[in-house]
Amino acid sequence: MTKWRKKRLDQQNNESKTQTFKSEKRKTKSTKLNPYGKNDNTNRAYDVKNTKAVKQKVERKYSKGNKRGSFEEDNDEMEVVGQKHLQQIFIQDKEDADSDSSQELQDTRKWLTEQNRKKKKSGGFQSMGLSHGVYKGVLRKGYKIPTPIQRKTVPLIMEGKDVVAMARTGSGKTAAFLIPMFEKLKTHTAKSGARGLILSPTRELALQTLKFTKELGKYTGLRAAVVLGGDKMDDQFAALHENPDIIIATPGRLMHVLVEMEKKLKSVEYVVFDEADRLFEMGFQEQLHEIIHRLPESRQTVLFSATLPKLLVEFAKAGLHDPTLLRLDVETKLSEQLKQSFFRCREEDKPAILLYILKHVIDLDQLTVVFAATKHHVEYLHMILTYAGIDSTYIYSSLDPSARKINVAKFQHKKVKVLIVTDLAARGIDIPLLDNVINVNFPAKSKLFVHRVGRVARAGREGYAYSLVAQDEVPFLLDLYIFLGRSLTIASQLKNVEDKDGVLGDVPQTVVDEEEEQLRLWHKDHIDLINMKKVVGNAQKKYLRSRPLPAKESIKRYKQIQSTDNIGLHPVFAKECSTEEQQKNELLNALKAYKGHSTIFETNTSSKNRSFDVMKHKRAFHQTVIQKKTKQVTDLKDAESDDSDRGETEQPMADEENVKETFRTVIGGKRKANNKLFDPQRKKKRKQESIRDEENYLHYRPKDFQSELGLSLGTSFDKEATGAVLDLRDEINKSKPMSNKRWDRKKKKFVTTNDNAAGKKKIRTESGAMISASYKSRAYKDWLNKNKMANANDSGDEEEEHETNTGNQDNSYRLKVIGTKRRNWHTKLKEEEDQKRNRTELKHKEEILKQRKIKAKKQAFQNHRQKQRQSRQKFKIGINIYLLARVCPSSSCRIF
Repeated sequence: MTKWRKKRLDQQNNESKTQTFKSEKRKTKSTKLNPYGKNDNTNRAYDVKNTKAVKQKVERKYSKGNKRGSFEEDNDEMEVVGQKHLQQIFIQDKEDADSDSSQELQDTRKWLTEQNRKKKKSGGFQSMGLSHGVYKGVLRKGYKIPTPIQRKTVPLIMEGKDVVAMARTGSGKTAAFLIPMFEKLKTHTAKSGARGLILSPTRELALQTLKFTKELGKYTGLRAAVVLGGDKMDDQFAALHENPDIIIATPGRLMHVLVEMEKKLKSVEYVVFDEADRLFEMGFQEQLHEIIHRLPESRQTVLFSATLPKLLVEFAKAGLHDPTLLRLDVETKLSEQLKQSFFRCREEDKPAILLYILKHVIDLDQLTVVFAATKHHVEYLHMILTYAGIDSTYIYSSLDPSARKINVAKFQHKKVKVLIVTDLAARGIDIPLLDNVINVNFPAKSKLFVHRVGRVARAGREGYAYSLVAQDEVPFLLDLYIFLGRSLTIASQLKNVEDKDGVLGDVPQTVVDEEEEQLRLWHKDHIDLINMKKVVGNAQKKYLRSRPLPAKESIKRYKQIQSTDNIGLHPVFAKECSTEEQQKNELLNALKAYKGHSTIFETNTSSKNRSFDVMKHKRAFHQTVIQKKTKQVTDLKDAESDDSDRGETEQPMADEENVKETFRTVIGGKRKANNKLFDPQRKKKRKQESIRDEENYLHYRPKDFQSELGLSLGTSFDKEATGAVLDLRDEINKSKPMSNKRWDRKKKKFVTTNDNAAGKKKIRTESGAMISASYKSRAYKDWLNKNKMANANDSGDEEEEHETNTGNQDNSYRLKVIGTKRRNWHTKLKEEEDQKRNRTELKHKEEILKQRKIKAKKQAFQNHRQKQRQSRQKFKIGINIYLLARVCPSSSCRIF
């Protein structure tokens, strides 16, 4: 090589270095380092001897760069300065690694993460020390600044601590546990077994988590598998055989697959319980116990939900090790951008009011989710909206999984504007640009209401929540506001209330009558609506039977509200109603609240009946008590009206500073205003001095008692203790088996229960737990025989070398989802043929024999078709000659 050529190459190298080291506005003392690059491979070993020297070289290099002040992040804000140069220094051959290379690898990565973090707190993701692939995926997703829950939890999880985190809905909890998982797993390895596990309570939430996983981990090179109920188990067996790094699953199906495959999860390093409170109270105790038993003790466990109690005793089954509890937005459980409206009505009028809200209150272009109590309510409301000409779709738990997926996709792509659901979609489902939520049946649990209305007003957007509250559901509303720590505004007939957040009001009867007439005509014309209405009535009875009771204090408070004040029209309807309609509504409310003074004993009295005299004597005896009670009620009404009027008319008093600034001299001191006249006979009231020492007094209930009561799980110790039975048998009778009898309400007698029935057979697992025998069948063995594959546990589930060495290297760092239909599924056969052509590995005897048989069949079929063609040609020639001989016999003689 000539000197001129060498000189030219040196100039090009210097120019490339100067381009990467451009000047930036703010000089930083530390810069992010990432020696791994885009195609990071954790299987590469680092030379132990050169680690210290490498650190000194990097620090020396960057100290020079800081003096020049020539650092700047690239277009992706994540490219590392001198990345290729550092790769050549750090990455060594796998054969030269020592036995302590794994420890040195962890130390080196820890040091690089510290170097990546900025010393100044910038508040962005760049200060968290994320690797290149993870940070690039975060930026491509559109995240610029981490949310409070992400800023608090991501550093703790990256340090390896167990975390229990609570934040309100729409605060970015999914990214808060996905980003540390990507950072911990780094990239795909040939090591057998999954390293990350995410458990979700519902199918829709698991699919949404998978969507976020694909978007955030797009450049990590990891593999993800989905194990959900309702899908084919053969596809899930195949997905777990392809060595996924992350498993996103629901507990029931995951346990079924693990028991079938006899598979252990000893390689799992990171476990996430998404919507943890719902997982532990849905009845997954057996499944969770079996799954957790198969996990290693050295795992890192993370629990996330929007409603988590302070006491972690209820999550002891998750196997937490010295957990850190983070509870954000405990006081403000709902978004500030959410506006709520509560309409008091009868249970029978709810379909009519729902139609009115969808037609007149909500815009036609807005997306709305309607929550109902049962699947029968969902189907009934869907039929009504269909007859009304409002396009809608619906989902519930027992619906076919493919139908659920199609219906949700219709709503997300705005093919329909209304989605009717049960509480299946109340948790975790993120529907972008959702505007309204309507609660047809008010939830009995306060935290369920928080999850329902949390579907709107997410990520800083405004949202509206409309709730139809029946008479027996108003105490649940009062429970909710005690749980939220807010005050409920009640619309009054005496004063006009503004349409603000949290107003309870009535619906005018004219609105109900208009829609009710249309519903009556539809029921008259369609027999299916009548039958569905009967089914809904039966479902409502069962729903009320299973619904928990409200607090006694809330019931008492609602009775006081009914007795002291008549609830007026809601401001949403008051604006549209005229004064005549408002007066009509007041008259109807007065008739409803009317109570006659005479009792049944005082009506139709005669001289022979002494009931009138008895009631007269009773009234005279208790007259003072009755008058005292009525006076208390009237005084309470007057006090409330005076306070409301005083708040509107009173002028603010001037301060002393304002008076001194306005007037130079002030004659007379400041006296207390006393409007009462002097009365010498009036006795001075003694002030009631409290004996309580406020500083050291211990309340019998903590301040957050109501809030924690609403957040508590359904599987508490109190509920389990109520089902405990005390065995009072002596030692002699204890040896005898107890009779398995239960009380049958229909037969009105005790009935023996047969636990050894065919449907109740149980098997014992490795953990010693007894589970249903239906979890263990020959599905996995049949799949192995069908595909001629070895057991995953026998083969170690190791990847073959040709899978890692061959293939498209450009997409090796992209996240891959296993076990689902890919985008190019229609060209699958063509791709398989191309892969067969590119294969260079040796073939087994069976494969060679199979190919020879297929080839022999093809040749035999081709020979058979060729003989058929020849015979047809000879037959055609013979016919032509025969016809020719008939036409001209002289020519035929010449031919023959």
